[in-house]
Amino acid sequence: MGSINIVELWNQMGGIARGVVIILAIMSAWSFAVMIERWLTYRQARKQSRMFTPAVAEVLKDGKIEEAIALGEQYNKSHLAKVLVSGLQELKPYGKGKEIPGETLDGSRRALDRATAICIEDLKRGLSGLATIGATAPFVGLFGTTIGIINAFQGMKTEETAGIAAVAGGIAEALVTTAFGLFVAVPAVWAFNIFTNRIETFTVEMDNSSSELIDFFLKKRS
Repeated sequence: MGSINIVELWNQMGGIARGVVIILAIMSAWSFAVMIERWLTYRQARKQSRMFTPAVAEVLKDGKIEEAIALGEQYNKSHLAKVLVSGLQELKPYGKGKEIPGETLDGSRRALDRATAICIEDLKRGLSGLATIGATAPFVGLFGTTIGIINAFQGMKTEETAGIAAVAGGIAEALVTTAFGLFVAVPAVWAFNIFTNRIETFTVEMDNSSSELIDFFLKKRS
């Protein structure tokens, strides 16, 4: 069984099919760049959050709000730190031993909600592009397939024969663009689904941490 000669296939392609392959190559490069960047971002967020959570709980037990804020700024890649620091900024004037008014806690809760929404949008950055590539890449490849089939029939007409040699170039062109379209789409769809599930987990963690922070100060107030 002979190996696939990429250079020979490229030389046999028409201009439109080459354009389709170039577009798919750009889409593939962009999607893999987003996948790597998002994976590193989520990995760093998870790692720093695991270190930040017990550390901030320890300083808050002693009512050291400013130290907790400084700790959150230190772990600035953590999604939990980004959210909790926003809520703690509202409570900053009320350090150890000071009574926190109810309206201040309400303001802190609103700040936590705003920070959570902003953080979710930041975590979603690039995912809409992955979804678009996953949905459209097969159709871009299908366009190349259609052009390849047309070229195959044109070859039959030119050669005035129905032999395989007359249609081989067009069929190969069609199959290459189809395969490349699937190669681009499948990883993008997989990554989009995996990252979406990861963001849902992060969202639950941020909501729970926000509620725990407010409950902590409510219990201290009572």
